[in-house]
Amino acid sequence: MFYHEVEPRFSDTDALGHINNTVYPVWFEQARTPVFRIFHPSLTPAGWPLILARMEIDLKAQCYWATPVEIRTGFGKIGNSSFEVIQEAWQDGALVARGVTVLIHFDYETQKSVAVPDEIRSQLAAHNFEE
Repeated sequence: MFYHEVEPRFSDTDALGHINNTVYPVWFEQARTPVFRIFHPSLTPAGWPLILARMEIDLKAQCYWATPVEIRTGFGKIGNSSFEVIQEAWQDGALVARGVTVLIHFDYETQKSVAVPDEIRSQLAAHNFEE
């Protein structure tokens, strides 16, 4: 599993003083950088091999400014060309949000999905998300 700590910004809050629901997709994307490195170590746009197909986020508890949030990232189902990235946001020992994103190994030139190579598949499996 990968871990990333986020320091919520004051501007991340809504009128009720909670972290706004629009912030979690941004935090989760930022915490997916190690995933991106597995597929494309340089992180350059040229030759980028992934495309986002689906994202869902369940808000589990209130989250607040001025307290760090830990994002935990791992993998769920790994298919032929797609895979699930499972992420959780934790603050003060409480699960505040959980997201599942489906990414596709994608060839932008042909506009088609391509199989995840076995070497990468084994790296993903090493970070299986256990609930």
